[in-house]
Amino acid sequence: MSDIKEILLLDCTLRDGGLGLEDANKNRISDSEFSQVDILDAAVNLGKSKIDIVELGSVEITDTPRTGFAIYQNIEEISKTMPKNKTGQLYAALYRGPDTPFEDIPDWNPNLCEAVRVIIRYSELQKSLDFCAGLSEKGYRVFVQPMLTMRYTDDEIKQLIDAANDMGAYALYIVDSYGYMVPADIERLFLKYDNGLDKDIAIGFHAHNNMNLAFSNALSFINRDTDRRLIVDSCALGMGQGAGNLQTEIIADYLNKNCGKSYDYGAVLDVCEIIQKYCGEMLWGYSVTRLLPAIHKAAYKYAISLRKHYGLTYREIDDILGKIPADLVHRYTPENTRKILKFCGYDAEQLMRRQNDRSGVFG
Repeated sequence: MSDIKEILLLDCTLRDGGLGLEDANKNRISDSEFSQVDILDAAVNLGKSKIDIVELGSVEITDTPRTGFAIYQNIEEISKTMPKNKTGQLYAALYRGPDTPFEDIPDWNPNLCEAVRVIIRYSELQKSLDFCAGLSEKGYRVFVQPMLTMRYTDDEIKQLIDAANDMGAYALYIVDSYGYMVPADIERLFLKYDNGLDKDIAIGFHAHNNMNLAFSNALSFINRDTDRRLIVDSCALGMGQGAGNLQTEIIADYLNKNCGKSYDYGAVLDVCEIIQKYCGEMLWGYSVTRLLPAIHKAAYKYAISLRKHYGLTYREIDDILGKIPADLVHRYTPENTRKILKFCGYDAEQLMRRQNDRSGVFG
């Protein structure tokens, strides 16, 4: 630990939590949204906490307003949620893919989020990396985020590393999107990154908590033998998509006590107070439903749909997830769920009618 030059904590409560609320809305599980007051209050208190990097939400062009999910149409809009009295933190926005017309993105200036995180779309890998490089040329600090990093081949990992070096990225991430990584996986990917990346590029880690391993995996990550800058992500109360994320209140306390950090823990707890009101519907957190897809290395939304919309038992879900064709295992859609049910001998329409009769809620 003493050899580590710098550990940075990145709070993504508003971004990953907002996308979690959006997921719940799309899947007809909840209609909860962030209030604008809560978004601004959370941003202010995250500023007071002195957490190193604060992610304020996502940028995506949408047909309807999505600010209740902390999704904004452009970098200018999301940047308005930065606290007026900034205290030295880096503020970040996430692009959900390389879809924003490049000519519509302004060069960076002090009124805008300085950091941009870009979800690398696996099906459009080079396009995504080119988008990252362009943002770097515009003056932003670029975080390269290859979602579900475990799916990448060694050649694709090298492509990520080479692109990060060429563009002078701020960070390249290991992203455990479906929450099934174990410390050995982190070590393998970390060594590839550490051996290949220029020394001034940080390595980041984003954990999900499907198997209750987010905190232990984070410790494995930050205890790597390196003098490179490291970034670990977290969310207040673990709020996030699926089973949620590493909890900010846990990792902030650990870093204060063991790694020489001085985060304002009272301000962290004030953010938790804001987020607590969204906990009642169990929109994130550990559950057997979220564990099973991690065991089978599948998209977690399959299990949520099979449980919520089709009323299947844990045993039935486990059986189905174990039989998903390889080309569908990471490609959740409602239609693919119906294909899998048919492949496994289930009548999707009959199951849904039965579930509707039970709940009277979902169609």
